[in-house]
Amino acid sequence: MSREDYGMTDLLHTIVKPLVNNPDAIAITPINKGRTIVLELSVDPSDMGKVIGKQGRRAQAIRAVMKARATLQGKRVIVDIVG
Repeated sequence: MSREDYGMTDLLHTIVKPLVNNPDAIAITPINKGRTIVLELSVDPSDMGKVIGKQGRRAQAIRAVMKARATLQGKRVIVDIVG
């Protein structure tokens, strides 16, 4: 995992931590695919709705922030929320 991948993981953790009741259950798995970084986000099942939000709006906002950060680094990012 490169330094940029760690920065992306750290940013995602910082965004998600205040949203959940069980911050210890947050797990982020980075998968580097060249210019694209896939971040698999896993949270406690009881916190899944808080991360996704109504009609997925919160998840869209998280993805937008992560995309902006990745663009600054010349990369693409995909945030995958897994159960």
